[in-house]
Amino acid sequence: MNAAYLRWMLLFLFLPQALWGQVPLEKMSLANRLIAGEIVRRPDFTFQTTTQPAHVRLVTMEKLFDHPRLAAAMWRECQFVPKLYAFALPARGLIVDDANGLRGTMTLAYREPGVRVYLIEGRVERGRMGNPFPVGAKMVVIYKYSEGPKGFQSHLQTWTTLDSALLGALTRPFRKFIQRRQEQFMGYIMGNMAKGGEFAESSFDDFLGPIEREGDPVAVRQFHETFKK
Repeated sequence: MNAAYLRWMLLFLFLPQALWGQVPLEKMSLANRLIAGEIVRRPDFTFQTTTQPAHVRLVTMEKLFDHPRLAAAMWRECQFVPKLYAFALPARGLIVDDANGLRGTMTLAYREPGVRVYLIEGRVERGRMGNPFPVGAKMVVIYKYSEGPKGFQSHLQTWTTLDSALLGALTRPFRKFIQRRQEQFMGYIMGNMAKGGEFAESSFDDFLGPIEREGDPVAVRQFHETFKK
């Protein structure tokens, strides 16, 4: 029995069974199961948040989720803050960076209609979000979204572990602060994504000129793939 399989079996045995209904570990690759299982088994904190309904079709949001370079370019054109830049990695990975002390790597670990599960490893430099010291963290994020009578709406559920036992001990007095800031930031990001989708449906052609002037050929190509079919 190899070491990876043994670790997976141990996680299966000792992971609280209630979590299996929330995190679809059994549907992930073995590598992603191990990463996600370690996080959800013993998180430093968890939270849930729901965004307000937005008047945008689910199909438009799906296109933006699947074209992150374009979504980031549209985010900048909407003048949302911080200015985010996105770069694709192999195996459905993504780097998101604001070039000012906020950086994260996202891996799409599982997806089905209306559900995406991401593994995120991020770092916020000291003072970037009001934090008194640099904070690194790993997260499992379950992102559920749907289109209902009131429009597009999404729900986030997360499990977070800080980047070391020492940092975990040092940040204990600040846990509620970190958790609150994380809740606010994640809710803000997802809410603005939906708002950007609203703007795109209202007049997507308005985005092409600014994206072309910015000069990112990948974002331009993704624009035509998304809106010009």
